[in-house]
Amino acid sequence: MKNSDKSYYTNNPESDNFKEMLLLKDIQVEEQVNYIIIFDIIFYLILFVVFGFAIFKLAQLKSANFKIIKNNKTKFSDIAGLEELKRDMFQAVDILKNPKKYEEMGIRAPTGIILEGNPGNGKTLFARALSGEANINFIPTKATDFQSAIMSIGPSKVKTLFKKARKHAPCIIFIDEFDGIGERRNYSGTGIDKENNRIITAMLNEMDGFETKTGVMVIGATNSYSSLDPALVRAGRFDKKYEVTNPDYKTRIELIEIYTRKNQLSENISKEKFADCLNGMSCSEIETIINESATLSIINNHHKICEEDINEAIKKICNTRNVKIRLK
Repeated sequence: MKNSDKSYYTNNPESDNFKEMLLLKDIQVEEQVNYIIIFDIIFYLILFVVFGFAIFKLAQLKSANFKIIKNNKTKFSDIAGLEELKRDMFQAVDILKNPKKYEEMGIRAPTGIILEGNPGNGKTLFARALSGEANINFIPTKATDFQSAIMSIGPSKVKTLFKKARKHAPCIIFIDEFDGIGERRNYSGTGIDKENNRIITAMLNEMDGFETKTGVMVIGATNSYSSLDPALVRAGRFDKKYEVTNPDYKTRIELIEIYTRKNQLSENISKEKFADCLNGMSCSEIETIINESATLSIINNHHKICEEDINEAIKKICNTRNVKIRLK
């Protein structure tokens, strides 16, 4: 004020011309910084970073819970058919278990195998039986295990999985619904697409880092091989692809024998005719029909599964009406 030595204070309005206006009027101006506010901002920023890092590490720890199955009791005798696939896979596992012997012969171990086929035909069971026959560790996973609401957790999960597999080698990593994470990369897509791209890149890096001595093989199961990223399934990463189709006539008879070990068929039922009427069905559908037939045989007070039970089961499972199948 004029004729006064008293000083006045105000909060800075952050106006571009406020300080200039005061100076033009010969008013002495001193700016002071409120360090308390700055410290508060820094504190909350640090708190936010620490909280975010804690969530990230918590998600990482959760992703580390990939279960390792040891001393697997599932065998190829539990699987009907697929004889050619069984022979080829036995050879691949022998290379996996005895890398030095094959390395001296100039043969490298296969790093990956793709199983393609309709759902319910035993891709998961086959991979599990392979580890049981070879007596090596088995880590079952599925595509949804790598998905997360937090970005970059997916690639971290991939690294955790392969690190655990190498630690417990020789080991088979099985990834069901493989097209869920191995789908063709989309570089102009959404955040989900970008995360999927990172997962594929992490998978490529891990598989390119394989050496014969690692003793790890990846088996991917998919219903749609054509949708997979070409870079991921090229030779050198996934060396072989096998198609697991609906069971043929001989395999259907084997399935009937396997699934009726405890719940026997009536003597007047022909397994051959039963196998004929199951044509075009998947292994899981056949198992479901036989299981339902066994349940109905108990409800109907039959000592063994009879034609009436099977017809009723097929009618319920396959939604067929007024169809009678002659099995005699």
